[in-house]
Amino acid sequence: MLTRCLTVLCFALALFSVLPCVSGGTDTKVNDRTIDRTVQLRTHSIHPPYIDEDLQNRWWDFGADAYVNTNKHIRLTRAVPSQMGWLWSRIPLTASNYIIEIEFKVSGESTHLFGDGMAIWLTKERAQPGPVFGNQDKFEGLGIFLDTYANSRHPYGFPRIMAMLGDGKTEYDQAHDGDANSIGSCSAMFRRTNAVTKLKIAYVKDTYLDVKVQYKAWDDWTDCFRVEGISLPINPFVGMSALTGEVFDAHDVISVSTWSAVLSSKDAQRDKLGSSGGLFSRPPSGRRSWFSFFVRLFLFAGVCVGAVYGYKAYMVKSRFGTGGSGSFGGFGDGYGYSSRKRF
Repeated sequence: MLTRCLTVLCFALALFSVLPCVSGGTDTKVNDRTIDRTVQLRTHSIHPPYIDEDLQNRWWDFGADAYVNTNKHIRLTRAVPSQMGWLWSRIPLTASNYIIEIEFKVSGESTHLFGDGMAIWLTKERAQPGPVFGNQDKFEGLGIFLDTYANSRHPYGFPRIMAMLGDGKTEYDQAHDGDANSIGSCSAMFRRTNAVTKLKIAYVKDTYLDVKVQYKAWDDWTDCFRVEGISLPINPFVGMSALTGEVFDAHDVISVSTWSAVLSSKDAQRDKLGSSGGLFSRPPSGRRSWFSFFVRLFLFAGVCVGAVYGYKAYMVKSRFGTGGSGSFGGFGDGYGYSSRKRF
């Protein structure tokens, strides 16, 4: 029986040592470099319950018709006409390379007429209400619009995700749903879906902007668009806004998670620890996975060897112990040996 337990334990440890290596993620290539690691930025992330005991948040502001349900969401607009709400970071985003993941929800009772939509912003100015999905027109920076209402006829379908890079002078092409301003777009049925809906924005300075959307199933990311050689404003504010008119929907922000992306050095000489930036830098995830695998394999072998030796010592003690006549292995009080360990 004890031999079986040892066999099961060794098998479990072996499985544990292999799994992390198999499930490890792959690096993101940026030309001849990779994203080594990410560091979450608390200043530009927000999760339930959103506010502290003073009914405020240290790093974020919300206003106009927006309100907070601490158990569920930050609702930018209710599903009623003529609503406008916003959520903005209080301080600018200083990271050069970053990944922003927004979990959101767009819902309403109507299946035919609904709108207008919501937007994610990376701009030089913040909290300036206006007609472009609840924010000002002629903005400077990036606007990504989650548009649910078509103002004119198009060869593509709605809902639609579209990005505009504003220069502070150009108006948003409202009449044609931004066709004159688009730097990238895709159609995605993110409204009234049973899956969790998310938007992921990855930006590497002066290199690329990549946008993916999750709306079909959990962790099923769909490529929306990618723009090469793009430069966004330095130190932008992060914001979300939404607008309803004669048609309407509820627009909710569930969470925002922002990470600073750390790139590997160009042609970096790896030291004997396998790091790219000094003693305390972490190796790339590929090397890190193999290193972790071998460490776990070594620990697993040590545990198995220790278990075998312990079992042999236990058997020797059981055979040659000096306990009472009714005892097991010399631990005798006449009632038999009972292990107090719990597995």
